[in-house]
Amino acid sequence: MPSMIAPDISRRTFLALAAAASNHVDQILYVAPRVFPHKGHFGATIEQRVEMLASLELTIPSSIAVTGQGLFIDIARECRQEFGNARLFFLCGRDAAERILTWDYGRPGVVEEMLNEFELLVASRGGDFHPPHEFLHRIHALDIPSGNDRVSSTEVRERIAGGEAWEHLVPKEIVQRVREIYS
Repeated sequence: MPSMIAPDISRRTFLALAAAASNHVDQILYVAPRVFPHKGHFGATIEQRVEMLASLELTIPSSIAVTGQGLFIDIARECRQEFGNARLFFLCGRDAAERILTWDYGRPGVVEEMLNEFELLVASRGGDFHPPHEFLHRIHALDIPSGNDRVSSTEVRERIAGGEAWEHLVPKEIVQRVREIYS
């Protein structure tokens, strides 16, 4: 039974990505890391993030987990303890996929090692992603509706801080909670 794991992304985009991913997987596990290797948490606590995710209605079976790990490889290995040999996919945007492939992991061969543990479903975000030829069998394009390719949690926070309209960028179920946390 394939499973898909998603990193922290904007909630509206998460819904669009989850719907698109349902063509590839039969279960979604949203993993909320307590730490990120490339940025910090802003505003919402981990508990608030989980609460908001739990209030979203997904069209395929899903669950939420919290991990102390931030790198996909560590999250995948942790998930192996629960899911065994299930086919794991990480869902991410083009920017995250590029970061994964170009990150300095401190030793050669880490990207290959990671892609032996999991595959990537990559949505365009600020441009299309073209994976290196050697990874085409482990990195797959994911089509999402237009308008979601630039949505991010950062954009929502910046719009709130600037007094701009933002409500259309998040699912209606969490608009009030986002307002409470970030206003």
